[in-house]
Parts: sequence; C-alpha cells; structure tokens
Amino acid sequence: MAVNVLFIFLCSILVFVMTPGLAFFYGGMVPRRDINNTLMAVFIMCCVPVLLWVICGYSLSFSGNNWNIIGNLHNFFLHNLKLNAPAPTTGGSITNISFLVFQMMFALITPALFVGAVVERINFRFLILFVVLWSLFVYYPLVHIVWGGGFLQSLGVLDFAGGLVVHINAGVTALLLAYFLGPRLIKEKGSPKSLSWVLLGTTFLWIGWYGFNAGSAFAINGIAMQAMLTTTVATATAMLVWVILDVFMKRNATLFGICSGAICGLVAITPACGFVSIESAMIIGAIATMASYGFITVIKPKLKVDDTLDAFGCHGVSGIVGSILTGLFATKAINPAVTHNGWLVGGSFHQFGIQLGATLFTVAFTMVVVTVIIMVLKQVMSMRMRHEEEIVKREMADLQ
Repeated sequence: MAVNVLFIFLCSILVFVMTPGLAFFYGGMVPRRDINNTLMAVFIMCCVPVLLWVICGYSLSFSGNNWNIIGNLHNFFLHNLKLNAPAPTTGGSITNISFLVFQMMFALITPALFVGAVVERINFRFLILFVVLWSLFVYYPLVHIVWGGGFLQSLGVLDFAGGLVVHINAGVTALLLAYFLGPRLIKEKGSPKSLSWVLLGTTFLWIGWYGFNAGSAFAINGIAMQAMLTTTVATATAMLVWVILDVFMKRNATLFGICSGAICGLVAITPACGFVSIESAMIIGAIATMASYGFITVIKPKLKVDDTLDAFGCHGVSGIVGSILTGLFATKAINPAVTHNGWLVGGSFHQFGIQLGATLFTVAFTMVVVTVIIMVLKQVMSMRMRHEEEIVKREMADLQ
C-alpha cells in the first residue's frame, strides 16, 4: 500500500498543478485588460472548493447513500473518518486520506473549467456564491451517482477519470452561465494575446492530466500505465486532427489550434483511458476533436451564446463524445472492471446504452439544477459586473 500511497501523493500534486496551468491557458487567451481578472477567477478555485470539500463535500460524495443520489454528513468536517485506514472505494489499495486528497483536486479543477465561458464580464461575488451552490447541488451529487455508490455506478457506467463528473458537467455549466450572462460588450478577433501563455498552460494541463487519468487507477499498476499511454496517444491524435482541419478549412495551421486539439484529446480520453486499447484511443481522440472543431466553427456562431473561451466547445462536446464512445470500445481485455465489452470490440450494445443514458442524464441533470441556481441567485444579486465597469473596459480597449 505504501507504494500506491506515494503514487497517489504525486498524482494529487500533478492534478493540483492543472488549476494554475488552466489560469495560464485562459489568461493567455484574453485581452491584456482582463488578464488579472481571469487569473484571479481561476486561481480562487484553490480556496473555496478545498474548504467545501473537507467540510462536507467528501462526506456528501462518499459517505452513505441517500436515494442513490447523494451521501450523508456522517463525515462532516472529516469526523468519524479513519484517515489512515484503507479506502473501501479503491478496494483498499490506498488510505482514506490519500483518496480524500486526490478527489479534492478534482473538486478544485472542475469549477475552474467553466470560468472560461464567463471571463471579462461576470460579477465576482456571483461567481463565488454560484461555485458554492453548484458544488453542493451539482458536483457532489454527480460524484456520488457515478463513483460513490449512486444509481449510475450500480448500473455499471464507466467513467474512469471524470468524463461525466468533470468535463460534461463543467462544459454544460459553462454554456448555461454564458447564456444567462449575455454576450461581451467587446469582442476582439484574432489570435490570443499571449500564445506563449497558452502553450505554457497547455503543457501544465497535459502533465497534470497524467495524474488525473493514471492516478484514477488508485495503484501503480498496468492499468495506470495503460491510462497514461492512451492519454498520450489520444492527445497526439487530436492535435494532428485539429491541424489537418485547420489546414483544410482555413489554409493555415496555428499554435493555438494545436493547443486546442490537445485539450480536446485529453478531455475525450478521460472517461475511457483505463478501459480501451491504443487503437481505440486514437479513434476517440480523432472523432471528439472533429466534433469539437465542428461545434466551435459551425454551430456556436449560430447559437449566439458567447462562451468566451469555448469551455463547452472543448470540454462539453469532447466529454460527451468520449463518454459515449467508451461504450463502444471498453474491453475486459484491458481492464477486468469492464463487465460488458463495447459493441465494436466484440460485445453488445449493452454498455453503449448505459453510457448514452448516463451522458444524457448528466447533461439534463446539470442543465436543470444549474438553471435553478442561476435563477435563484439572480433574485438576490447581479450576475454581471456593473455597466460602468464594462464601459471603462471599452474605453481602455479603444486607447490600446
């Protein structure tokens, strides 16, 4: 167990690094006047979700089982939790405290992802209170439903490292926040303002993703290494596909496109990385990237929803595709935890049906609860920053 604990310790650090990496990634994409606001909105997630997780998040996610939807408060403030005892959720491969810390990092990075949809214009106080309510009523229930003994886990859903819990959840939340918030007053076209920051952020995210995906094996074993390998292969495939699409559609490959493709590949393989072969990883990376590219370039302009940094286009769309394709390519030959092989690897439609149903449920559940949270919060405070602040920002943009 000691070796596995050390492994999860290192993976937890890698996942933590993803949040400041995301700050660089998003910060490099916004105009100079919005950099500090963007960095702050992302990095504050190292504070609020951490405190919520130790107060009640872990307990609501992994303690007890109410209605197959949510846990209980038996481990409120981590009381009644034997930190150094084997964690039952992992089959005893690591301790409770190791599992607690690792999952804390997931709770930290997930809300940071949807910040990209609303930078430049959201009321910071609204964002903080929204994250609190979203964690309580969206994130913790989904963690429990998929990983903590809830009904989707009982049905046999496969989500190795967070396609449903993290990426679809964050992507749909981002789209709804952008819809209710309204478009920016100033939309600047052209390349991101700091491609070096975008590349640096992508690098941090990719490195951190190895902790995200490989660490979800909860042991340093063959499945962890398979997850690391499929993560790399899917991401490399996605990068190449995005470049080919850019050359074909725009006659020009860009560094930003390469970075965007990498993110799509990382997202898409997340639910499947510990369940699929190398060939399947390539297919998942390619299909998800084509779907995200098509959404961002064709569908998004018609929707007229100002998702500033394409949080839904990358995380939501690629997460949805990756989760569904897991039902086609997951195989017992890679991971004995797979009870029904995917249809394209010698199985039936059974697992595909479960994955499709779980994906639709996650989208619907997130949409309904997030909408309710936004509507309630808008009754007590402004969702958008003051008009005067946006006017000042516009005047500053005119002077630059």
